[in-house]
Amino acid sequence: MAITTNNEFSFFRSLWNRLGRPLIIFIPLLAVNFSLPLLGLSAKNLYILDKCVDILLTISFAGIMMGMVKVAEDYVVHHYDLKKENNLRERKIRTQLQFLRKVLIAIIVIITACIILLSFPNLRKIGTGLLTGVGVGGIIIGFAAQRSLGNLLAGFQIAFTQPLRIDDVLVVEGEWGRVEEITLTYVVLSIWDQRRLILPINYFIEKPFQNWTRISAEILGTVFLYLDYTVRIEPLRTEFTRLLNTSELWDKRVGLIQVTNLSERTMELRALVSADNSARAFDLRCYIRENLISYVQEHYPE
Repeated sequence: MAITTNNEFSFFRSLWNRLGRPLIIFIPLLAVNFSLPLLGLSAKNLYILDKCVDILLTISFAGIMMGMVKVAEDYVVHHYDLKKENNLRERKIRTQLQFLRKVLIAIIVIITACIILLSFPNLRKIGTGLLTGVGVGGIIIGFAAQRSLGNLLAGFQIAFTQPLRIDDVLVVEGEWGRVEEITLTYVVLSIWDQRRLILPINYFIEKPFQNWTRISAEILGTVFLYLDYTVRIEPLRTEFTRLLNTSELWDKRVGLIQVTNLSERTMELRALVSADNSARAFDLRCYIRENLISYVQEHYPE
C-alpha cells in the first residue's frame, strides 16, 4: 500500500516505515563489527562472534534492500492510482510492478542465502552451486518440466504479455470477479459476494477466460423482456429512452431496444445499454429492468 499523508505521498515517511527497522538493526551491528578487535577476546571466541555478526549484518542489509524495493513500490503505487475511471495504464503498470517486486525480493533472499553459505568453508561448495547452478541449462530444463517452475514461467509471461492485470474484471469458472492479487504462482480473484477464488497462474495460459476490461472498462449490457402482443413497441421505446436520459449510469454511447425473437404467445425484447464499467452497467441494467416492468404493469395491467 502506498504511504500517504493527507492523500499526498511522503517519501520520507515511506523511507522511515520501510527502512527504519532494518537500519535500527544494521547500524548497531556495524558498530559492533568495528569494535570487535578492541574487545580482547581469544581467537576462537572472536571468530565465532565475528561470524555471527557478519551473518546478522548480511541479513539486515538484505532487509534494507527489500525496504528500498518497497519504497520504490510505494512511489509508483501513489502515482498510478487504480481509483481513476479510465485506469488501463495504471493497471498495466501495477501488474508489472507487483510481479517485479516479488521477483526482486526472491533474488535478494537467494543471494543472501548464498553469501551466508559462502562464508563457511565447509558449505562453500553449496553456496557456489546455488549461484552457478542457475546458469546451467540442464538444470533449468529439468526443473521446467515441474509444475512449480511452470507456474513461475507462466507468471513471467502474464506479467509482460498481460492477458490479465490487477483490477481487471474476469469471468472464470462461471464466477465474476476482479483480479485482486497476482503472485509468482497463483492469482486471487475477489468475487462480487466477497469470496476469493484462487487459481494457479498457468490456468490463465492454458484455459480460456473472459476479460471484460482487457482494452477498456467500457462495456455493453442487455435486458430481456418477454411480453405479449398487446404491448405497443413505440411507447415502450420512448419510455426506455427517457429512462436512459435521466440516469447518470448511462454513458450515452449505446441505447436501443429491439424485438429479437417471437413465439406463439410472446415477443422477446432486448434492451442494449452501455456504461463506463461493469459495476455501473450492472446497476443500469437493474434500473432499466425494474422501471420497464413498472411501466408495463401500469399501462398494460391485463
